[in-house]
Amino acid sequence: MPIRENKFARRTRENDKKINTRDAPPTIDEQLVRLEEDIRRLKVEFDIYFNGGAKRPPYDTKGRVETLIKRLADDRSFTFAQRYHYNSLVARFTSFRELWRRTLQGREEGRDSLTIARSNLSHTAGAANEAGERRSSFVCADGHREVPTIKNLYDALVEAKKACGETTDELSFSHFHRMIAAKTDALKERFHCERVRFSIQVEDGRVSFKAKAES
Repeated sequence: MPIRENKFARRTRENDKKINTRDAPPTIDEQLVRLEEDIRRLKVEFDIYFNGGAKRPPYDTKGRVETLIKRLADDRSFTFAQRYHYNSLVARFTSFRELWRRTLQGREEGRDSLTIARSNLSHTAGAANEAGERRSSFVCADGHREVPTIKNLYDALVEAKKACGETTDELSFSHFHRMIAAKTDALKERFHCERVRFSIQVEDGRVSFKAKAES
């Protein structure tokens, strides 16, 4: 009888241990891994939205990320390495959030909308001559990360060139993106500015593309 009781007690303890392990809250490291993955997923969802693949911004995912950041901010059990990892993730998210805010604001104001750009530039060369001059501009702060802005700029430039009968066969987006990133970095370093304004101008049936430092 004692042997059976010992076996029963041992199994009970093992079951309790399994339940406790299963119900244990996630560790700090597990939450940091989740936060990093959620930020990556959120960036992808915003890129999809800005490129026209979704009807509305991913505010639900953004809310979950912000909630997790706030919850971790109140934790006082971080090690030095965990705190460094957390601060790095928050800095990355803050940078992305500011980029998304500027892009959304630009879209609302018509400065960053592909639809508006095409509306201004998708005319025949004859219509451009009749109007005399057409201009569109895009502001870029980070030529490496602001892919939606650069894509809109690229599409507007291609549209303008086609409207004026200019060839676009050698104007690939990858090459254009590298060029814009390099130009943005160079002007920011040279003039110590925060942003660069790229303008596309159609005048007398010809397209001109210019970049100007902007504070």
